[in-house]
Amino acid sequence: MFYRIEFDPLQVKRMREEYGKLNKVEMGIWECCELLNDVVDESDPDLDEPQIEHLLQTAEAIRRDYPDEDWLHLTGLIHDLGKVLLHPSFGELPQWAVVGDTFPVGCAFDESIVHHKYFKENPDYNNPAYSTKYGVYSEGCGFNNVMMSWGHDDYMYLVAKENNTTLPSAALFIIRYHSFYALHRSGAYKHLMNEEDTENLKWLQIFNKFDLYSKSKVRIDVEKVKPYYLSLIEK
Repeated sequence: MFYRIEFDPLQVKRMREEYGKLNKVEMGIWECCELLNDVVDESDPDLDEPQIEHLLQTAEAIRRDYPDEDWLHLTGLIHDLGKVLLHPSFGELPQWAVVGDTFPVGCAFDESIVHHKYFKENPDYNNPAYSTKYGVYSEGCGFNNVMMSWGHDDYMYLVAKENNTTLPSAALFIIRYHSFYALHRSGAYKHLMNEEDTENLKWLQIFNKFDLYSKSKVRIDVEKVKPYYLSLIEK
């Protein structure tokens, strides 16, 4: 089943520890963007253009409307790079472990999560430690203290963080939670947010307008915009 996801925070912790080693492949950001052309996200509507053009469509749409926020342009380019986990060189994880919606584990599942009804089939669903509103967490603890279901979001967040990125907190928040639709579509789990999360959510909601609706048949001249994004990667 596509949504055969481990709900136990310990399982997520194991995945974060394993893939947080960052010992699979070493490559540059642009090289990784090109590698993504070999990856198919079965949860994403298909278009004929290479994946790198989808990344650039998001980034260029942001650049058009927010010309002074260069950090947001770069975030648009790299936010989905964690999908390389589907690639053989990065471990070839199954689709269910890489793409699709993400959500907190260790507390009750909100009904706004896609395919919520199937969660009852997982044995961890009835674990009393995880079945209450707060579960193993506390009010206002902050999402940095919350375990999310494993996927490409959390992986790319670890890549950026462990490589000492100078991107701001809002960028890391966008990368880590852009598939957390229960939060930014339905307002679920806000009881776990702290003040920093609240501020960063404003940027995530701006970002998602471009991420969700920027894909089109308008082709991007990759070579024309490449120097600009290489300069941001270097910065």
